[in-house]
Amino acid sequence: QVQLAESGGGTVQPGGSLRLSCDISGVILSINSTGWYRQTPGNERELVATINGGGGINYADSVKGRFTISRDNADNTTYLQMNDLKPEATAVYYCFGDLKRWDGGMGWAYNMDYWGEGTLVTVSS
Repeated sequence: QVQLAESGGGTVQPGGSLRLSCDISGVILSINSTGWYRQTPGNERELVATINGGGGINYADSVKGRFTISRDNADNTTYLQMNDLKPEATAVYYCFGDLKRWDGGMGWAYNMDYWGEGTLVTVSS
């Protein structure tokens, strides 16, 4: 069974930094893309950053220049380095994975989306 687990959330003052990690456990063939989304109460989940299997990266305009997404393909861990954090960054951050798996019974590969349970980031003085 594949699971995504986030870590690294917490409380930081405005202007501070945090580094989120997302670990993928379970058997997968490959990663199509991973990324980070965030959600605040009463609002829809919004994209923060994604990185695809070829290393292509996409950021939300609100975080460009301050957040950096990266992935260690040796252990399938995705990171989000967040610098110069602002109070509006306060949210639950979710790790996302579009992963390729093998169905041994059917004898084919398939893609499936997975989500972590989220980690809370609070930016407050």
